[in-house]
Amino acid sequence: MGSDNKIVRLLYSRAKRNPKRIVFAEADHLDVLKAAQIVHEEGIGIPILLGRKEIILELMSQIEFDEDVEIIDPKADDQAKTLLKYAQKHFENRKRRGVTLFDAQHLMKSRNYFAGMMVNEGDADAMISGYSRAYPSVVRPVLETIGRFDGVNKVATTNLMLTKRGPLFISDTSINIDPTAKELAQIAQMTNYTMKMFGLTPVIAMISYANFGSSKDPHATKVSDAVAYLHRTNPDMHVDGELQTNFALNQEMLQKKFPFSKLAGKKVNALIFPNLDSGNSTYKLLKELNETESIGPIMLGMKKPVHIVQLGASVEEMVNMAAVAVVDAQQKESRLKHSAKSK
Repeated sequence: MGSDNKIVRLLYSRAKRNPKRIVFAEADHLDVLKAAQIVHEEGIGIPILLGRKEIILELMSQIEFDEDVEIIDPKADDQAKTLLKYAQKHFENRKRRGVTLFDAQHLMKSRNYFAGMMVNEGDADAMISGYSRAYPSVVRPVLETIGRFDGVNKVATTNLMLTKRGPLFISDTSINIDPTAKELAQIAQMTNYTMKMFGLTPVIAMISYANFGSSKDPHATKVSDAVAYLHRTNPDMHVDGELQTNFALNQEMLQKKFPFSKLAGKKVNALIFPNLDSGNSTYKLLKELNETESIGPIMLGMKKPVHIVQLGASVEEMVNMAAVAVVDAQQKESRLKHSAKSK
């Protein structure tokens, strides 16, 4: 596989240092299985293949994937005991939200619920899904089985764009249609944390059609409110706005026109967009028009490592996401150990 991009090579290198168990929830699809094969052969992670066993074995023979890896079919008789265990746990977690034990048993036959419970219960370290299903239909099961990190009101996503000017993170690209000022601030905070996971120093621009109070429309003022909140609560963050995209990305223009900005003289490497329309359209425009490589959408704010690829993602995109999932699992494990020691 190998990439000539430095940040991807570093990502792979970090993943290989401490590989984690990744459940591929759609392993009975050829491209997903190819991605799992590369993850295994490159030492990025330890794949667990979820799906119809006879199909997975047939596909494995086609691509000469003859390594000894775990294959699980949630509907098979040999998984009945595990399915009941997961169903009981899911029922206990969701019984006050309208889920009966019968409902839970039925849901566990769905691979995304089953995979989510594997991660939740520690039988896998991370999860990859989304190749064959619409994004919202995968988000719901993982939110119900794994849930958000403590203190996170809403999860979000970011895409890492490997541009000619260097890595550029774009948020939110898949989930929040019209976030509030407080939600925008939290998206920026979660993006900041994830960028540090990649070994980058975040420099974040909060994007709008207006610059620094030039419009009093609510769509613009919510961005400035988010920035004011971040300046109060996270004074060490390199973040500012509201800013038009060209000013955010052009250091000379920004320095000349808005020398007072916290971003003046700095190279912006993250853009937080005010709504899903703008964030999603921008990353897809970059990807198609300039053939920019993209890693994502990377889930932000989840309690445990779960990442959902776009419908029909390429093999390379899924391998990259698997590497992200492993590094995410490493970070969350380290954070948990640190938290336990501090107590």
